[in-house]
Amino acid sequence: MTLSELEKEKSKLLRKIQDIGDMRNGTLSIRYQRCSKSPCVCDAPTYPGHGPIYSYSIVVSGKTKIKNYKLGTELDKLQKEIENYHTFRKLSNDLIAISSQICDLRPVPEIGDKDALEELKKKLQKHFMKKYKGKLTG
Repeated sequence: MTLSELEKEKSKLLRKIQDIGDMRNGTLSIRYQRCSKSPCVCDAPTYPGHGPIYSYSIVVSGKTKIKNYKLGTELDKLQKEIENYHTFRKLSNDLIAISSQICDLRPVPEIGDKDALEELKKKLQKHFMKKYKGKLTG
């Protein structure tokens, strides 16, 4: 692909991302639960348990938060928000891939002045040495 074609594709992806709407990350799962009361039907080994129970789980600050939902509009809204998040992730990955191709195709600027080139080299060396020293001491 040419640079202009990649730029057009990038613009299309950005418009799609802009049109996604509300989103949430996390997982929606269906589960069944036994109540452990002996006269209950769920006590039978062939019975799957009470349910289905629709559980939304998300990790926040290293801790898993779970909220249960019942069938209805709230669950439908949640499901659409999770689907929007997955669409966003896919489009973001596509955007990064296209952006990488664009970066590879863009020409590197030429520096004709030797003094400017030496100044750039010193600046870059100083920048990367700060990062390197931080890793050694950290």
